Amino acid sequence: MNRTAERGSVSIEVAVLAPAFIALMVLAGVVGRSAVAAEAIEAAAHDAARAASISRDSVTAREAALEAIQDQLDWRGLACANELSPEFTAKVGGTSTSFDDAFSSTIGTDATVTVTLVCLVSFRDISLDILPGMPDERQISATFTSPLDRYRGRQ
Repeated sequence: MNRTAERGSVSIEVAVLAPAFIALMVLAGVVGRSAVAAEAIEAAAHDAARAASISRDSVTAREAALEAIQDQLDWRGLACANELSPEFTAKVGGTSTSFDDAFSSTIGTDATVTVTLVCLVSFRDISLDILPGMPDERQISATFTSPLDRYRGRQ
């Protein structure tokens, strides 16, 4: 067998396969970061809705929800590329209403509060120019609804 004919073949294989391997690693990073961010946003929306629902008034509910969101995202190490501005909505007796109206509903009435959270997850630190069409960021959102206690006093 003539070994000189195979000389340099490993170098060529590495040169051809290295970009594909790097692209695969970057793709794994994007998928992993997206999955972790989706879980963190879902947990933050859950905690925010729950914190809002145990408050007695809408001002305190918004403050508690924002604090719960920030605590959850800090704990999970997620920094959104956008300014976090959750959407607060509510239903009273099954009818959509304002967040403030849910807290002024009469005792014994079914009421729920909903928090919707949107986060832009950035991939700029792991993106490569060799991957055409790779997004710089991805929008991830989560919504969670929590009931207000029917028999607890509200303002």
